[in-house]
Amino acid sequence: MTVVRYERRGPVAVVTMNRPEYRNAQNSAMTYALDEAFYRAVADDEVKVIVLAGEGRHFSAGHDIGTPERDAHVSFERKAVLWWDHVGKEGAESRFARESEVYLGMCRRWREIPKPTIAMVQGACIAGGLMLAWVCDLIVASDDAFFADPVVRMGIPGVEYFAHPWMMPPRIAKEFLYTGDRMPARRAYEVGMVNRVVARDELETETFALADKIAAMPRLGLALTKKAVNQAEDLQGMHAGMDSVFGLHHLAHAHNAETSADSLAGMDPKSMKAAADGS
Repeated sequence: MTVVRYERRGPVAVVTMNRPEYRNAQNSAMTYALDEAFYRAVADDEVKVIVLAGEGRHFSAGHDIGTPERDAHVSFERKAVLWWDHVGKEGAESRFARESEVYLGMCRRWREIPKPTIAMVQGACIAGGLMLAWVCDLIVASDDAFFADPVVRMGIPGVEYFAHPWMMPPRIAKEFLYTGDRMPARRAYEVGMVNRVVARDELETETFALADKIAAMPRLGLALTKKAVNQAEDLQGMHAGMDSVFGLHHLAHAHNAETSADSLAGMDPKSMKAAADGS
């Protein structure tokens, strides 16, 4: 079973994360497969819009920190940043190299895709899942979707692609991070993080109706419009802000590695869920 599926629906390319048994947790194999699928969609002149989806009940539970197919120790052909391979390195040298590539680097690469992208979100969109939704231009969420970045429980100030203050107002971003609570789709819509909230059984229909409407626009016009808005965000400090927080993120990893069981403060999916549930 491939970890990412690719299909065409007329002018719309559909890229689907396909690890439903693990709530589409993202191992490196999935990350690079996503990159390959996005590259394929960009290269196809017939594709006008890209939809990112997750198979099963959930969009994505985030980075893979505990499945049997976790592959953080494996080398892949580096594409996002000019950095050495993390494999065979130790400590912060390994962690910084890997996360510069597969997390911050890949997300920035995907944000710059010159075709409109739409995240079709149902169920959980947690931590690393946020990063995938946030790099998309639009987010259509089902009414059962929820969003959360609970990594402050690990002593880490948010995920590697720190878009929080641009995705929602700063005070809401602080609450989102301080509490680690789930933000329901309706609340995400109210704070401007989500474009539309629809009934779960209408999610696919509504998302592709939007994609088809956008696909009727001129390709170059769409690409230039996307670039214009992205540049405006970067002029507001988004790119530089992410760089600075990425450093704080790795300071937290290093602190955890020195003072606890590992760079994640000994947390795993089970303990993270228990903390979220208050048990």
